[in-house]
Amino acid sequence: MRASVVCGLGGYVPERLVTNNDLSERLDTTDAWIHSRTGIRARHMISSDTATSDLAVEAGHRALKSADQAAVDVVVLATTTPDRPCPATAPEVAARLGVGTVPAFDVAAVCSGFLYALATAAGLIASGTADRALVIAAEAFTTIIDPQDRTTAVIFGDGAGAVVLRVGDPAEPGALGPMVLGSDGDHSDLIEVPAGGSRQRASGRPAAPGEQYFQMRGRDTYRHAVERMTAASRQAVERAGWTTAQVDRLAAHQANARILDAVAERLGIPAERQLSNIAYMGNTGGASIPLLLADTAASGRLRAGHRVLLTAFGGGLAWGAATLSWPRLGPVTDPRTP
Repeated sequence: MRASVVCGLGGYVPERLVTNNDLSERLDTTDAWIHSRTGIRARHMISSDTATSDLAVEAGHRALKSADQAAVDVVVLATTTPDRPCPATAPEVAARLGVGTVPAFDVAAVCSGFLYALATAAGLIASGTADRALVIAAEAFTTIIDPQDRTTAVIFGDGAGAVVLRVGDPAEPGALGPMVLGSDGDHSDLIEVPAGGSRQRASGRPAAPGEQYFQMRGRDTYRHAVERMTAASRQAVERAGWTTAQVDRLAAHQANARILDAVAERLGIPAERQLSNIAYMGNTGGASIPLLLADTAASGRLRAGHRVLLTAFGGGLAWGAATLSWPRLGPVTDPRTP
């Protein structure tokens, strides 16, 4: 069997740090209000001369360096905020990374994008189409947020994370276990950007005020997120032949501290085994899991031999989970390092 093995890791966030106190200067809110409801103290935001591709290139470069690789056979980019609606952003990222004319394409699954991209790349390796893949998740999420909406403007940040996969043996450290993915389009309106797509454009009506921005129905999203991530996590752990008690590190999409705590509690995973950086990264959409992995690997909170459970939930609705035994990697740079 051709397994996909993680052999490189990189993460990057823009230098600009925006604290809750910074936001409270223009929004009707406070640091205490934001932190009590989200667990967030600060987040990184792009500047006016930066786009998603810039974040993706830097994270991809760091992952390739960690893997000591200069070449891959395919680039898969997960993003909700492409540089342009057309064409895909991945080919430009591949060109700027210098990996040549390899296939490169985008995957759109919002906050579950990294797991969907990971599964796609693993499938290409399993089929023999590729021996090495670069999987990147990059988001300039603050570009689709209404800056005056305190319910969303306080949550999201920007950043990118990436992993390099190589063909290997299912039993070796770093090999991805069975992946669990799911969706429920009956609830697609829970998390959406209403305007800008073919439905609004074909209607002939101009976008209503605010429809160009990200919108989320928080209470319903919370319920679905907790239920879906918990169920997918249990399935992934079972298919890997583990129990939740054997999970050393839970790396969940950094959506909201309350969601993270609820999922961990339902799974019976204690706080000391949860990985989290939401306090100083915020919610970085599809980039949150690889950013979390890079951040905690660089700090030593994630170490070789740890049994790791990954899980995410996002718009679509879409969700997923996967397992792996963490491998020994080359040097991983702190994502906050310029």
